[in-house]
Amino acid sequence: MNAITFSPFYRSRSSFDRFASLFDGNMTEDSYGEKLPQYNIQALTDDRYQITLAVAGFKEEQLSIEVSNGVLFVKGSKLDADDENYLHRGINHYGFERKFNLADHIEVTGADLSDGLLTIKLVKEVPEALKPKIIQINQNKNLLNHEK
Repeated sequence: MNAITFSPFYRSRSSFDRFASLFDGNMTEDSYGEKLPQYNIQALTDDRYQITLAVAGFKEEQLSIEVSNGVLFVKGSKLDADDENYLHRGINHYGFERKFNLADHIEVTGADLSDGLLTIKLVKEVPEALKPKIIQINQNKNLLNHEK
């Protein structure tokens, strides 16, 4: 399996900060070595993002989303269906846990489950005290004489 690097995002989009370095925890792998459930991360604007996870077959009450110490946990708990006579069982019937390390000042604002996709909305809210300040250059020549 090839290593994935997000370092080009650091150079091209300053608003991504550490957001591009979201890491996965321990999860189930599919037959191609992919971690389950698969997901997308989108930058909607410079300060709004969303994570979409493919959670087909999971109901709302079987999913949980939690943020603790800058880490977003998404868990799916599925009771094992009656052991029927499956000839092939390719649809995920196990629970899962995905975890994402969130960048500084990233807040989860909501979630939606539709058509087997769990969409988690995120926003970057930098406190006013931490935002850059523009300092105007005073062109008044009388500053040395302490005159107004």
